[in-house]
Amino acid sequence: MSLEKELAFKPAYEVKEQIVNKEISPVELTQLFFDRIDELDGQLNSYITLDYENAMHSARSAEEIVMKGGPFGPLHGIPVSIKDMELTKNLRSTAGSILFKDRVPTEDSVVSERVRAAGAIILGKTNTPEFGHKGTTENLLGDACRNPWNTSYTTGGSSGGAAAALISGLCSLATGTDGGGSIRIPASYCGVYGIKPTQGRVPRYMGAGSSVIANQLAISGPLSRTVRDSALLLQVLSGHDGRDPASIRDVPPDFVSALDMDVSGLRIGWSADFGFAPVDPEVAEVCYEAAKAFEEIGCTVADSNLNLESPERSFKVLFSTNTYAAMSSVIESDRDKFTDYFLHNMDFARELTGADYAFAVGYVDYLRAKFDQLFESFDLLISPTMAVPPFPIGDYPEKIAGQNVDPFAGIIPFTYPINMIGNPAASVPAGFSHTGLPIGLHLIGRYGDERLVLAASAAFERLRPWAQLMPPVS
Repeated sequence: MSLEKELAFKPAYEVKEQIVNKEISPVELTQLFFDRIDELDGQLNSYITLDYENAMHSARSAEEIVMKGGPFGPLHGIPVSIKDMELTKNLRSTAGSILFKDRVPTEDSVVSERVRAAGAIILGKTNTPEFGHKGTTENLLGDACRNPWNTSYTTGGSSGGAAAALISGLCSLATGTDGGGSIRIPASYCGVYGIKPTQGRVPRYMGAGSSVIANQLAISGPLSRTVRDSALLLQVLSGHDGRDPASIRDVPPDFVSALDMDVSGLRIGWSADFGFAPVDPEVAEVCYEAAKAFEEIGCTVADSNLNLESPERSFKVLFSTNTYAAMSSVIESDRDKFTDYFLHNMDFARELTGADYAFAVGYVDYLRAKFDQLFESFDLLISPTMAVPPFPIGDYPEKIAGQNVDPFAGIIPFTYPINMIGNPAASVPAGFSHTGLPIGLHLIGRYGDERLVLAASAAFERLRPWAQLMPPVS
C-alpha cells in the first residue's frame, strides 16, 4: 500500500495526533483527499458538491496554528465530509433536491457550525436521496451513489454518500443524519461504523425563518472507520442548543472514555426478526454468529423473545406528515421538481387525518413500553442492521425469505422502530455475504446510554477488527 493510501485510511484520531506533532501537514492531507476524490469519485458519486478553495484556505489556517503551537480543536486539521441534508454557510446545500440545486445558505446548521469550530476541514457535501426520504441514495441531481464494493449495488441511504466516501478513503470522518436508519443503513451496506445518538442529543436547526415542526425521528450523527473516531465526533456534535427546543439540556457524557469500559457480564438480548420481519437467512446467520462473539469476553447472549406488532404504518404516518407540514405549499406548486418516491410519501401524508396521527403517536407509546420492558432483562439488544444484503441499484426486493414485503420498508425493519422510541443504536461491520458485500450488526441501547453502545461496539471491534478492509474502489 502506498503511503498516500495509508494516510487516507488512517483513523482520524491518529491523524489529529500526527498533525499536532507536525508529522502531517493539513495542507498536504487536504490536497491528498481532493486528489483521491478526483481520481475515484467518478465511479461512486459520493459527493454532490466540493469546496476546494475554502477547504484549502482552512487547511492553510490549520497549518499556521500548528506552527504556532495551538490552540487545537478536537478535530484540528481533519478533512471531514458533511451530508447534504445539513446547511453549510456559503456552500451549496441541496438536500438532494433539484428544488434547491442552487441554494447557498448564509448560515450553518448546528452540525456544520460545530464541525468548523472543532477545527475540521470541510471537503464538501455528500450525496443523499431527496430530503433523505428513502433507504438508498438516488435523486434527480445526477447518477445514483454507488457502492465501492460493487458499483452496480446500492450504498443504502440516506447517508449513502457519506458511507461510500469513508470506506473508499475520500474523507477521514463523515456526518450523517438518521430519521429511519439513514446512518446505520449505509454503514451496514458499505462496511463502516455508524451510530444514531439518543433523540435530541445532537441539536437540529433548519435555518432562520423555518417553521417549528415536531422532530420525533431525525437526528445527526457520525460515520467513521473506527469506533473511537465516531466517539470523538459525537462529543463535538452533542449538547443543547437553544435553536432546537427539543435538544437535551443535560451536559453530554464523556463518550471517548466509554471505549475502555469493561463490558464483561453484559446481558445481551438477540432478535433475528423483532417478531414481525422476514430476514434473509444469510444475514441472520452472519449476524447471529457475530452476536455470539460477545460470549468470548464474558457476556451472555440469549434470545430476547421480542415480539412486536409491525410499526410500518405508524412510522410512515409520522415520517411523512412532519415533512408535509413543513413543505406542503411548495410541493403543490412545483410537483414536477420532485422525485416519485418523495411525492408518494407526500401524497400519502395529504390524505391522513388527525386520528391517523393520534394512533401513530399512540403506537410509539406502545413501542417504548415494549423496549423498556425488554431492557429490564437485558443491557443491550442486538439484531441484524438490515433484512437483506446490499442489492443492485433500483432493484428493491419485493420478497424476503419467501414473504412479500413493502419494497422500501421491508429492507429496514430493525432501524426505523428505534427512531420511533429515540434510543441510541449503532451498526458495526459483522461480515460479508457470499457475494462479498458487507453485512452490519445492530447494537441498541437504553434511552440516553450511548456510552454502553459505544463500549460494546469498541469491544466487538477489538474482537473482530474491520478497519483494515478496503473495497475494490479505493
